[in-house]
Amino acid sequence: MDFAPDSRTTQLAAELRAFVDTRVIPSEPLFADQAQTSGWDTPAVIEELKAEARSRGLWNLFLPREHHERHGYGAGLTNLQYAPLAEITGRSPLIAPEAVNSSAPDTGNMELLSLFGTDQQREEWLEPLLAGEIRSVFSMTEPAVASSDATNIATAIRRDGDDYVIQGRKWWSSGAMSPRCRVAIVMGVTDPEADPHRRQSMILVPLDTAGVRIERATSVFGYTDSTHGGHAVIHYDDVRVPAENLLGEPGSGFALSQARLGPGRIHHCMRLLGMAERAVELTVDRVKARVAFGKPVAEQGVVQHWIAQSRIQIEQARLLVLKTAWLIDTVGNQGARTEIAAIKVAVPEVTKYVVDRAIQAHGGMGVSQDTPLAALYAQARLLQIADGPDEVHEMVIARRELRAR
Repeated sequence: MDFAPDSRTTQLAAELRAFVDTRVIPSEPLFADQAQTSGWDTPAVIEELKAEARSRGLWNLFLPREHHERHGYGAGLTNLQYAPLAEITGRSPLIAPEAVNSSAPDTGNMELLSLFGTDQQREEWLEPLLAGEIRSVFSMTEPAVASSDATNIATAIRRDGDDYVIQGRKWWSSGAMSPRCRVAIVMGVTDPEADPHRRQSMILVPLDTAGVRIERATSVFGYTDSTHGGHAVIHYDDVRVPAENLLGEPGSGFALSQARLGPGRIHHCMRLLGMAERAVELTVDRVKARVAFGKPVAEQGVVQHWIAQSRIQIEQARLLVLKTAWLIDTVGNQGARTEIAAIKVAVPEVTKYVVDRAIQAHGGMGVSQDTPLAALYAQARLLQIADGPDEVHEMVIARRELRAR
């Protein structure tokens, strides 16, 4: 295993870091001001940054090399090459990922459309997503069932002649509140009598289809995430779409969800490392500038312990993320299943610790809107639930260990 960045990664990382440090992070105050009045619309500064990112060649970096080899999509990077780039975007998670067209849930949806979409589906939905012209939804989680077990999904997708009819209620459908959101990938049951892992399918549902009703937005620790289109509760009430809207084969929904969520989980962990690094930098700047009890806060032993532990834990987590990226590149998602589960547990916990200590070092400012720390903490805590709760990933790891002995 060699995790050293190659020349292309080094060059892209330098260019992306310059863009984030000189253009994205300085735009955060303007972004916050615009978000106060833009409602569910994307703040105007995002479109300016997107145009600049495209002109700099910092666009669609997330798509793995196989997508470039198949269709010419993306930059043709491996997961290992992309890891340090995604980490850089995590330094400003509300702006940078979307500025370079690498934000969830669109990234995972684009990968699904690239791998499993028909020519028509790719032309209608993937092309505008790759261009950053529209947003999309991944509509899987349901409020009425324990969705950590995807075989529980109850939404019905019933064949009726040349159409499928969808009936169900979803929530945590990210991005659906945005006026730019045009399509949902909906997971539901097409064959209730089949094997539990072959009952579900995925289907493309334009959000302007009759019967689609967005009930409300849901917040995360009080944050609406309005700048990314929020998270929505959606009713699909006898929604009728053509049969050719099915994504992949009938009964392949569970397999597609795993193909989507594996890369999605590692992308989240890559960005989380960037959030943790930003928190450490804010902590160091803060404690060096403040004096308490007659000496700089940076000289307090407990503060030095926080900083040292933050560095140790970040470096450990990064190595595990890089190993996981390398495994996905070499043996695929299934071959890296244990490591994907491991980073999904370890990295949010590390980031939560680092951000929590940064908040403590900032005192009252740390929980205010005057730093990004409170929002970073909310995101880190959310990711101990989103894309599978910690307990499910620990169960996956434990079962594999038990079978191996």
